[in-house]
Amino acid sequence: MASANLRDELSCSICLNIYTDPVTLRCGHNFCRECIDQVLDTQEESGLYTCPECREEFQERPVLYNARALRNIAEMLFISQPDQIETGIYCTYCVDSPVPAIKSCLHCENSLCSKHLRVHIKSPEHVLSDPTNSPGNRKCSIHKKIVEYYCTKERVCICVYCIAEGEHKGHPVEKLDEASEKKKEKLRKDLEMMTSNKAWAEKQVQSLQEHRTDVQEKAARVTEKVTALFRDVRRELKELETRVLSEISMKAEKISLSLSNLNQQLEIQKEELSRKISHIEELCKTTDPMTVLKDPNSVGEDICHIEQEYNMDTMIQSEGNFHEDIITDRLHKLFDLIKDIHISIQQPEGVLLDEETAANDIQISGDLKTASWSAVSLNRPQTPQRFKNYLVLSRRSFSSGWHSWEVDTSNSIGWRVGLCYSSIDRKLYIGDDGNSWSIRRRYHDYNYVHETKLMPFLHKPTSHKFRICLDYEAGRISFYELSDPIRHLHTFTTTFTEPLHLGISISDGSMAITS
Repeated sequence: MASANLRDELSCSICLNIYTDPVTLRCGHNFCRECIDQVLDTQEESGLYTCPECREEFQERPVLYNARALRNIAEMLFISQPDQIETGIYCTYCVDSPVPAIKSCLHCENSLCSKHLRVHIKSPEHVLSDPTNSPGNRKCSIHKKIVEYYCTKERVCICVYCIAEGEHKGHPVEKLDEASEKKKEKLRKDLEMMTSNKAWAEKQVQSLQEHRTDVQEKAARVTEKVTALFRDVRRELKELETRVLSEISMKAEKISLSLSNLNQQLEIQKEELSRKISHIEELCKTTDPMTVLKDPNSVGEDICHIEQEYNMDTMIQSEGNFHEDIITDRLHKLFDLIKDIHISIQQPEGVLLDEETAANDIQISGDLKTASWSAVSLNRPQTPQRFKNYLVLSRRSFSSGWHSWEVDTSNSIGWRVGLCYSSIDRKLYIGDDGNSWSIRRRYHDYNYVHETKLMPFLHKPTSHKFRICLDYEAGRISFYELSDPIRHLHTFTTTFTEPLHLGISISDGSMAITS
């Protein structure tokens, strides 16, 4: 019980351990030097210092007085009653039964229990350290003396003889403890940075996982919607096919019935004509003029009447029109539309940036997909194709068809993106003449730009990703914000006269082509 009370009396109220290098404040309370220094450091910003025990206030940082007597008592207690921490290192001299070592002697290269430590602590040449399996490693390999210094030039631990007469003579050195504290400080900063980087990486991983989940959910929604639409399209196409084929069949049946009736009428007329032909032939053979002239039949009027009543070409053409050209033309257009949808889904149009056109303040990534602003001129050779400032074009041009691209602008607050002719003036920005069309961001302002006219967005975008769509034959350039849902921003309409290039202008950060 007395031993426990003594330990309590010799324990620092801050760290709750036995005093290490104890000091005393003016108020009489004792603390470990390192503990009270840390407390006073935290109080320094307020300009008011207080004792952690009695709260006595000091206008200036209090002086710390060495408590030598208290230190000696604490050391004796530590030696006689050390904390039994299981290190797996045992006293070298206790050969009968293993006794845990509490210190290692760097001079003797032995480990010591509390009993054998009493002798060593009285000899100043013996240097003690925390228990270690290899105390000999703390000795200089050349002079066999205890290592006490650190050569900052060679970055090695050395002894005093290395400084005085060895190869490290004249080199800048530090005490091991000082050098260790400096390195610890650097390690703490490195640890802080690595912890920050780890937190950033974890955040990115979480973001990617959330994005992956979001993509899967969007894909499921789109799949469900497209499946329903295809089901409706198939139903409509089936109904359309049934209706058109039915109409063709009914038309054919009607025409067939009409032709059958016409055929019967013509058969009757043919028999009547055969009878009249026979009668006329008999008259032509008759020699009596009176008989011929008195015949009442008027052949010419009947023939004329029949020709007018039965104009066969007109009747067949009228009855036999199935409007095949109209039907096939519309079906071909439907087929072309389906084909275009298939191509746009299965074969997205890729585009690469052309470094030969990039201004000297535009850095192009290795995959030719990202343009970044450079504060330092890249000193590329000046050619007629190269822009003066901030702009780069795509390698490929587009002179027909439908195309689309997506860009990510999240790393920039100053950019333009759009389409232009390759003949655009190399001193201009995209959108500053009649041969280019773009959208623009400058800080918090968004605009559509054509012929230097700035037209503000009606709604501020909530996403940093945009889609540019080109329908060359229709003369349309459309911009979309890839929000949820996707929102149409603006469409330029004109008649294109030259091939078009995708153009990116960047005045800070970077912009990436994602598809």
